[in-house]
Amino acid sequence: VQLVESGGGLVQAGGSLRLSCAASGSTFSINAMAWYRQAPGKQRELVATILRDGSTNYADAVKGRLTISRDNTKNTLYLQMSSLKPEDTAVYYCSATIVVPFKIYWGQGTQVTVSS
Repeated sequence: VQLVESGGGLVQAGGSLRLSCAASGSTFSINAMAWYRQAPGKQRELVATILRDGSTNYADAVKGRLTISRDNTKNTLYLQMSSLKPEDTAVYYCSATIVVPFKIYWGQGTQVTVSS
């Protein structure tokens, strides 16, 4: 599985961005996809997940502001980001998990910078 993120950039606080993650390869084997982020000097943290059945889960810090979704026809994962805050500044990574055999795939990341 190959993952390529896009859509990052510089935005003012309160603004919006939409990240995309295009998946290719054995996408039929993917059980779950997620967005993670890593701010400078901090550990990578989970932002949102979406399972094969479409159920979603969010980190408390982003609930109500960020929305994860996917378009299976395009093999693309999205993260709609609104009401952005400076603390949302980070490199955002897309991931795909295959359960059998267990493996996690990562994209290269896309930078999101929110100015105050």
